[in-house]
Amino acid sequence: MSVPCNIAEGCARSTDADFARFLDIAIGSASEVEAQLLLARDLEYLKKTESDELLEQVMRVKRMLSKFIATLRKKTVKSL
Repeated sequence: MSVPCNIAEGCARSTDADFARFLDIAIGSASEVEAQLLLARDLEYLKKTESDELLEQVMRVKRMLSKFIATLRKKTVKSL
């Protein structure tokens, strides 16, 4: 829940730099999800195949967020 909430909050900010900061926070939240999935797998609440699929999805989200942040930061630098 934290990842999309941080994205939404950042989207409402007035500058790309602020938005990028909230996307950074969203990546941190995604990392928390990653840690929780690893713990769930280690405690055998999830099968390895299930956790692997979910972990791959989390990694995809983190990569997308990173690329979006890089785009926003390039845009900010060009406007200076």
